[in-house]
Amino acid sequence: MPVNLRGRSFLKLLDYTPQEIRYLLDLSKEFKRMKLAGEPHRWLTGKNIVLLFEKTSTRTRCSFEVAGRDLGCGVTYLDPGSSQMGKKESIADTARVLGRMYDGIEYRGFAQQTVQALADYSGVPVWNGLTDQFHPTQMLADLLTIEEKLGRLKGVNFTYMGDARNNMGNSLMIACAKMGLHFTACAPEALFPAKELVEQAEQIAAQTGGSVRLTSDVNEGTRDADVIYTDIWVSMGEPDSVWAERIRLLQPYQVNEKVMANASPTAIFMHCLPSFHDTKTTIGAEIAEKFGITQMEVTDQVFESKQSVVFDEAENRMHTIKAVIYATLC
Repeated sequence: MPVNLRGRSFLKLLDYTPQEIRYLLDLSKEFKRMKLAGEPHRWLTGKNIVLLFEKTSTRTRCSFEVAGRDLGCGVTYLDPGSSQMGKKESIADTARVLGRMYDGIEYRGFAQQTVQALADYSGVPVWNGLTDQFHPTQMLADLLTIEEKLGRLKGVNFTYMGDARNNMGNSLMIACAKMGLHFTACAPEALFPAKELVEQAEQIAAQTGGSVRLTSDVNEGTRDADVIYTDIWVSMGEPDSVWAERIRLLQPYQVNEKVMANASPTAIFMHCLPSFHDTKTTIGAEIAEKFGITQMEVTDQVFESKQSVVFDEAENRMHTIKAVIYATLC
């Protein structure tokens, strides 16, 4: 059956079937081929999209801007100080205004309820560039990268190390369940994902041939993994006061040479970026001075190794976001 996503919002992968996700991945591959071949594809000339950012980002903003312009769209960027959304104007009113002016709306910020309200009231497709609960555009890039590097999705042994209850842990668990991967959250029990979401993922995985596992044992959780994935230990918007406790909990779950040696010999390392793998950032230097650690969620040796595919992954944000924009607006 042909897939038609015209007019749909892209808020979380829970809303999409494996067949629809497969369609977006295949469309992403075609857009990537055209981009690398220099073939013009300004198929949405005359359309306009707006990017609402309450949380700043390098990859999400650049991916949406380049993807939109490659497709021929006009692109407006609104940073946290450039709109009255949520301050002098409600989310619903903002949505109804923007929906009269734009063909699509991207939102990157805090509450999942905000992006849902934009979709409910705007009358146009809304795309989730990240909330505290889900990060679906990153998921498409991750799935595309895994398939490019390993040649398959179904049956891949995928291990996520770190805070498994954050937006990345939630989203990766659902993405793996949807596409038939074997997902392992390797984390301290205090940072396991919510029970209700785990049960939902397990039900999905039972239909796709995948599986979901939670473990606090690093050796067990990383043994024979095809993918080792991690994220920063403190997310944007969390207070600095959580650093000490998060470092205490997560230092045993750092992705290092021992972890990669325990994984499959052909395993790849993934990270959604930015990464604190050295002290060449302001925050990295501050943490090193305060806590005496120079590498956090991943060592520099792993980050810079041949197993690391983090920059391929980052590039794929652009191609997959282009597919989402086109599929929902065309």
